[in-house]
Amino acid sequence: MSLDALASRLPAGLVRDAEPRHREEPRRLVAGTGRLVAMPRSVEEVAAIVGACHEARVPVIPYGGGTGLVGGQLSDGVDALVIAFDRMTAIREVRPDEGVMIAEAGAILADLQAAAADAGRLFPMSLASEGSARLGGLLGTNAGGVNVLRYGNMRDLTLGLEAVLPDGSILRGLRRLRKDNTGYDLRHLLIGAEGTLGVVTAAAMRLAPRPVRVGAAMLDVPGPRAALDLLWLAREHLGDGVSAFELISGVGLAMMAAALPAVRQPLAGPPAWSVLLDVGLPGGPTAEERLTEVAEAAFERGLATDGVVAQSEGQRAEMWRLRESIPEANRLTGSVASHDVSVPLSEIPALIERGTAAVEALGPLRINAFGHVGDGNLHFNAFPREGVPRDEVLALRDPVIRTVHDLVDSLGGSISAEHGIGRLKAAELARYGDPAKLAAMRAIKTALDPHGIMNPGAVLAAP
Repeated sequence: MSLDALASRLPAGLVRDAEPRHREEPRRLVAGTGRLVAMPRSVEEVAAIVGACHEARVPVIPYGGGTGLVGGQLSDGVDALVIAFDRMTAIREVRPDEGVMIAEAGAILADLQAAAADAGRLFPMSLASEGSARLGGLLGTNAGGVNVLRYGNMRDLTLGLEAVLPDGSILRGLRRLRKDNTGYDLRHLLIGAEGTLGVVTAAAMRLAPRPVRVGAAMLDVPGPRAALDLLWLAREHLGDGVSAFELISGVGLAMMAAALPAVRQPLAGPPAWSVLLDVGLPGGPTAEERLTEVAEAAFERGLATDGVVAQSEGQRAEMWRLRESIPEANRLTGSVASHDVSVPLSEIPALIERGTAAVEALGPLRINAFGHVGDGNLHFNAFPREGVPRDEVLALRDPVIRTVHDLVDSLGGSISAEHGIGRLKAAELARYGDPAKLAAMRAIKTALDPHGIMNPGAVLAAP
């Protein structure tokens, strides 16, 4: 059955013409082909839509906030029905006594954070696109963000899921349990599957206590190895109070000064390498006092040479504005190739040193390496050298990607740390993935989605 014939059989008001945003992604590396979009209001309507698509063999593309960076939210060369969650945004329940919030897939991350705060709790997922990213997309990609070091990624924050499986049946798994040892955990199967095994419609999420005292510091460090040592020094002093630990390169700060001069930079220089350290603490000494202890110990051990401890929430916000502006400065500068990779913590210095040398050997390129060093996730992005037109080095994109991914693989790392696989990395997963794992993934996909209608082309490349 054609897509148009299927749409005519669905209840009135569910399907409409797709908007330009349903065919675009932030980096414009994939162009979507979706013509029609369904906007359901309930899990029952999602089930009716998916069930009809299953019978008609019409592909389904789940669409959240459109912020994904690997093209998983776009139809690509197939006449698919896009399912958007703009009308399923309810926060159904907040239970501060249990530390649980239940929300629908279309809920925006910033609204989840606000609802938790209103209940005196913390929903700790935090990333630059939190004003537009939706819960379903965060679950589909197993998003990480800046607080993974302390609170984990979306997989760690999820207690239960409500979802529609490829045949249109509803998985009613919104259980608020910390322990549920009753067989296969389908929650973890669906999280990170990017809509290839079903459509998540709601989730029960963990909430955390709100820290009594919060603070931040930026420290000038001699290099990535010292940053890693500084991480453990901070954890020796502050334990699990370390919420985020971000490595920032001088290349990135120089690019930001050129592209976003209004963003204040706390440290002079800019330093070749710096660290943004964020903490959330219980009662007792102030966060500023504890961070000053860490900074002084770092100076004594030669792990830092300069630094600023935020003396107010405004100064802390300025530091985070700097960190969260790096992706925008990257976009304005124009990358040749961007990488979202992870390696074992001890291999971070090797990735930066060897990766930078290998990429620079390919041509007039420079590396901006930054990100969540506390959990081994770096954004290792290649740009033209200053003064070199981007068009002159775009042909190096594929060699750069291969060089970086080969190195990451040799270091025991992953080619995708928090952005997912989508369509852009499906071939890379086939190249670097463990054969037994890929075979098991295909077997699961075939068993649950025998007609291959769920987000075809995402995650698993065509065999």
